[in-house]
Amino acid sequence: MNCNTDNEDPQNLKEAAYYEPMHDGKVICLLCPNKCHIEDNQYGLCHNRKNFGGRLYTLAYGHLCALHSDPIEKKPLSHFLPGTNCLSLASAGCNLSCLNCQNWQISQATPHTKGTTFSCEDIVRLAQETGCPSVAYTYTEPLTYLEYILDCTRACKNAGIKNVLVSAGYINEQPLSDILPYLDAANIDLKSFSDSTYRRINRGRLQPVLHTLELMRKAGIWIEITNLVIPTINDDRNELTMMCQWLVKHGFADCPLHFSRFFPRYKMQDLPSTPLPTLLKAYDIARKEGMKYVYIGNTSLPDVENTYCPTCHRLLVWRHGNSIEQLFSNGTCPECATKIPGVWSTDKDH
Repeated sequence: MNCNTDNEDPQNLKEAAYYEPMHDGKVICLLCPNKCHIEDNQYGLCHNRKNFGGRLYTLAYGHLCALHSDPIEKKPLSHFLPGTNCLSLASAGCNLSCLNCQNWQISQATPHTKGTTFSCEDIVRLAQETGCPSVAYTYTEPLTYLEYILDCTRACKNAGIKNVLVSAGYINEQPLSDILPYLDAANIDLKSFSDSTYRRINRGRLQPVLHTLELMRKAGIWIEITNLVIPTINDDRNELTMMCQWLVKHGFADCPLHFSRFFPRYKMQDLPSTPLPTLLKAYDIARKEGMKYVYIGNTSLPDVENTYCPTCHRLLVWRHGNSIEQLFSNGTCPECATKIPGVWSTDKDH
């Protein structure tokens, strides 16, 4: 945990939740499985929680490094309000340290505590002004600035705006339970199905992410899952098979699974981009093991982002880049009346 001499004033910061004081001015953060033991004037591994005199503060509250209106498909979410935009926001910081991080400039940085801040009321207003029916907490790891996300999700829910979490799912059970009542949808980045790979590539563990998925499913959150397929790292046929078998066994067969193409980034630039046949192999494995809605992202492959009825195979949603055409309504296949899981309108369908 790196010491930093920035002159943040704790009087202008929000005290963090989910921590306990220790002896000699240290604190232990209980937000995520890292359980950082943080000395005075030092940060946790996420870079945005700092100990001042035996009290833990969040540097990220209201200090955003990104704020955009994005197509919901970029999250990626394919069965949640397709064709709409979401107001997407992020503060700096992440509790993982993925060697292949595509947003490392902000995920591995400390939030700036000077300049413009955005209140939760600002976020609601901006979503309404931009015509976004949802707000997405994304780009970095929103769970590391949970205090702000909790307040924003409450404000959005009260205003009738949907809340979307895009996350690696690396969080302890109590903090997660606190935010679940305010979430409508989530895309969880399941980085691999190997604990040793999580340790080596992501500086984390697999089991807490699986536990997050199960808690979200039990809470009724609409879930989609992303798996970035990295050559020689997590593209083994047996590992992909085990991952899909676990998902089907634990009730995720109806949840869209997005296989995403890897491109060399950050500290993993010695590997090639994912070969297209590898992505098609993953696609075939997932379908064979019982995943009903499988997509491939970050490619120009044809017909791998469209939604088809799993019963009669009728085309239901056509996608090409950011162009979307929904060819059915009310979440029901017009050909065979199969109910297609998802949230297809502002009313909750799944």
